[in-house]
Amino acid sequence: MKDNEETIIYKILSANDTGDTGAHQAGICVPKDPDILNYFPPLDASQKNPRQSLSFYDADRKKWEFNFIYYNNKFFGGTRNEYRLTRMIPFIRSNGLNPGDRLILKKNIGGKRFVEFKRAQKSRIGKDGVLKLGSTWKTIKI
Repeated sequence: MKDNEETIIYKILSANDTGDTGAHQAGICVPKDPDILNYFPPLDASQKNPRQSLSFYDADRKKWEFNFIYYNNKFFGGTRNEYRLTRMIPFIRSNGLNPGDRLILKKNIGGKRFVEFKRAQKSRIGKDGVLKLGSTWKTIKI
């Protein structure tokens, strides 16, 4: 993704993402897919658990601060090697987001970031009563 194009990525939220499971989790897991990671600023992997605070604006122009973190302590004697987007629960709860809803992150040509959501259109509960979710992130080519 280039700096001179708008970028949009999204994720279908899981129960872990929305906090519905009650499990302790450090934010939404971001896959190591280059198309997804290119949306975020680069982090210095030579540092332990590098992070960057990112400002996002919602449809009401309210500013939200999220953290993009590379938990790389595996390379410093720990066990984790994953990217996360944290400090999202206030946004998720404020908007009443549920598993199956789509979290949309946009970045315009000037680099300003926006956060949106789209409610799930229909129930994804199967006949067995199990909620079927796609948990993959996607990029949208514009």
